[in-house]
Amino acid sequence: MKQLTTIGKLFTANIFMTFTWYCNWRFKEFTRIAKLGLFLIVLISWGIAQFEYLLLVPANRLRFTGNGYPFSLIELKILQEVITLIVFVVFSPLVFKNETFKLNHLIGFVFLILAVYLIFKK
Repeated sequence: MKQLTTIGKLFTANIFMTFTWYCNWRFKEFTRIAKLGLFLIVLISWGIAQFEYLLLVPANRLRFTGNGYPFSLIELKILQEVITLIVFVVFSPLVFKNETFKLNHLIGFVFLILAVYLIFKK
């Protein structure tokens, strides 16, 4: 159960992170937001990113074996990276309609899953 809680927090944090990093490119489509200028766009992005930090920091800081949880720091980092890519692959075609998922991307993900397997193999 502790593993699922950690993975859930990492997924949710990455959804906020991906939204924060990439949705500001779409702000120009909204006339009122586009007029705000870069400084205010950065402030809006930081405001959204606060939700990411509220989930990501506890998931990474408190959820490793030194605190009684099942993940080592290396395992947490690998989970974080793979979750980031999974969220991005789902997010990018939804938000940016011109993005497509290709065979070489799938092959790369297979290698990433293999890397996760090797990292977690005891």
